Amino acid sequence: MMLGNRLTAVTNVTYFRFMDLTGKVAVVTGAGRGLGRAYAVALAAAGAAVVVNDVDAESAVDVVRTITESGGRAVEVVAPVGGTEVADQLVGAAVTEFGRLDTMVTNAGILRDRVLWKMTDEDFDAVVNVHLRGTFTCARAAAVRMREQGTGGRLILVSSPAGQRGNFGQGNYAAAKAGIVAMARTWALELAKARITVNAVVPVAATEMTKTIPAFGPAIEDAERTGTPFPDWLRKDEGLGTVEDVAPLIVYLASDASAGVTGQAIGIGGDKLALWSHPAEKVRTYSDGGWTAAQIAEVSWPLESYGIPMP
Repeated sequence: MMLGNRLTAVTNVTYFRFMDLTGKVAVVTGAGRGLGRAYAVALAAAGAAVVVNDVDAESAVDVVRTITESGGRAVEVVAPVGGTEVADQLVGAAVTEFGRLDTMVTNAGILRDRVLWKMTDEDFDAVVNVHLRGTFTCARAAAVRMREQGTGGRLILVSSPAGQRGNFGQGNYAAAKAGIVAMARTWALELAKARITVNAVVPVAATEMTKTIPAFGPAIEDAERTGTPFPDWLRKDEGLGTVEDVAPLIVYLASDASAGVTGQAIGIGGDKLALWSHPAEKVRTYSDGGWTAAQIAEVSWPLESYGIPMP
């Protein structure tokens, strides 16, 4: 089956039986609120036992309560991702509480938005530590365990449109999110023999962060205030909806139905599901004997756009 057809399986009832995650165990970092909470609840609803990680104890406990009161299995681990010790703690909790680990969802993140000339070392390092290093340490700990189990597994790394296109004031965040996609492609190669798939998810959803975007904020706040659905221009044209709209992709990628999908960056939000392209040479031209600076100046290329498009 071609990749494009596999992606349609997210909502294809033919694949429903493969979406049963009973017996599988997942870790979701940053699962106390927003997208992470939606991921954890959806995985549990599909049958998986879930390790709920967050730095906020009250939020983590509330997610675990939500899952267990609905008949699911979950346990919280309150700790900040980034270092190896916490990554090992998360994998250890999955094994100790539920006997194994099948899926690692690296969702935890923070923001320290500043334009380049105002961004401090601390702003940069904090974001890179949680997003990029936290993804690395959690994925590594999960891969070690999954290889030991010998039954394959799923690494689901959460990226962002900012990492694909750049975003004003988010040099630290965009760099980390771009690095996450690069790691997904690399680890997909390295872990293929162990039947561990690695994919990056590029979600767009109404969260506390997207409320701060002037183009989206009023529409999101209006929908929350009135209880009405988001308008079509937001759900379709911008591909922005609720956090629950994103969760089915996480369930799909954690399931047996996605066994042939790896090394991909897949976007989802509102009514839109998208496969992001990989970087490739767009135009090639040659000069016998090499190039001078003056010759390069004479080349006319169709330049790429950059930045997240706004309505």
